[in-house]
Amino acid sequence: MRRALWISAVLLFAATTVDAQQQAAQIPQVSVTAGRSTIVTTTFDVTRIAITNPAIADAVVVKPREVLVDGKSPGTITLMVWGATERVQYDIVVEQPVSSLEQQLHQLFPTEEIAVAVNADGIVLSGRASSTQVMLRIGEIVRAAQPKANVINMLQVPGGSDAQQVMLQVRIAEVNRRALSELGTTLFTGPTGAGDWIGRSSTQQFPSVEFKDLERTQTGSALDLKGKMEFSDFLNIFLFNTNWNAGALVRALKQTGHFQSLAEPNLIAYNGREASFLAGGEFPVPIVTALGQVTIQFKEFGVRLNFTPTIAGDLIRLKVRPEVSELDFNNGITLEGFRIPALQTRRAETEVELRDGQSFAVAGLIDNTAQIDSAAIPLLSQVPIIGHLFKSKADRKERTELLVLITPRLVRALNPDEVPPLPTLPGRFLPPGDDLGERLDGGSGTVDGPSASEGGRR
Repeated sequence: MRRALWISAVLLFAATTVDAQQQAAQIPQVSVTAGRSTIVTTTFDVTRIAITNPAIADAVVVKPREVLVDGKSPGTITLMVWGATERVQYDIVVEQPVSSLEQQLHQLFPTEEIAVAVNADGIVLSGRASSTQVMLRIGEIVRAAQPKANVINMLQVPGGSDAQQVMLQVRIAEVNRRALSELGTTLFTGPTGAGDWIGRSSTQQFPSVEFKDLERTQTGSALDLKGKMEFSDFLNIFLFNTNWNAGALVRALKQTGHFQSLAEPNLIAYNGREASFLAGGEFPVPIVTALGQVTIQFKEFGVRLNFTPTIAGDLIRLKVRPEVSELDFNNGITLEGFRIPALQTRRAETEVELRDGQSFAVAGLIDNTAQIDSAAIPLLSQVPIIGHLFKSKADRKERTELLVLITPRLVRALNPDEVPPLPTLPGRFLPPGDDLGERLDGGSGTVDGPSASEGGRR
């Protein structure tokens, strides 16, 4: 008996479900765009109507057999229409209106499948584009039309990649060459003079001798001079003759230098997001406030890389900004007792398109500096032959060249079985007889590697 009742209930439920599906399939559907109207025509005179949600759509009887439906906002509601002896049910589907932006895109690209969804948070582009260039151009047009909106470009292109992360391999090489040539002479006597003369000749380009505490005393018919000499720099050649009580300081120097720097930062960024890398440091800079207080602010220097990748099908559009800076104490300043260095900076900013694994180079960042400083004593420097003793000259030349080589690659995260093993030591970190080594876990530094006994058997 119970089994017969259970079978009857199942059959009744199945029949009810089938009837509901048939009735749903038989309900006519009326589509209307939000902000527009349509007419629903009946085969009988309408006596009464009812609508489930007037906020989505509204209806009014305009003729005995015509009902005007006004779409207000996207959604689906039910419209019931009664006659004298009949009743009909309609599904009113209010669709999202086509924006002016989407209409403009369809006019510019009539063969492309473009859908535009506009909301308060931004604009979403979906559909398919025939090429990467068309997809990028559509995104540029939308950003130009709505500069303040957040545009998400989800247009698909043929041959597109599912990867959404880009690894940037950057190699930055800097070569610096410099040369220095200096020549100058300073002639001087001792503090007691040479014979009846005391003097000095200098072009003031290089450090010279200074006379201090000169005193003249009269001893009978003789005149004595006393004093001392101070040297801030003996330059690189110093001569003094005690018999003649005269000397010379000579700067005769040639100097060459070579500097080379290489940095290879690798960085991963998500599609459309900016990433930043810095290999260097920070130096303190004192800042004087309006109240006279001194605060410290740190400035960065070193090798910096900022880049924003945009994956466009099989292309990667990169906005790259590499920068190399170093401290320059020669051009620094002193403030409130603090020595603040200057910064020598080489920077480049560009935007390129590459495929996975292709490279581009930013070169030609050459800085040539040449400086010649000369000084001479009038008249004396024009005397033949010995006139060169009253001249000085400094010649400086410096050449700096920077090369940046950038390679983007599409990458994905590794699965657990794809993670490579970490490097480990083949044996114990400390000798086996050491008590400390016996107490360390993992064979004294081989946590991820084989034990010491296994390593010995191998």
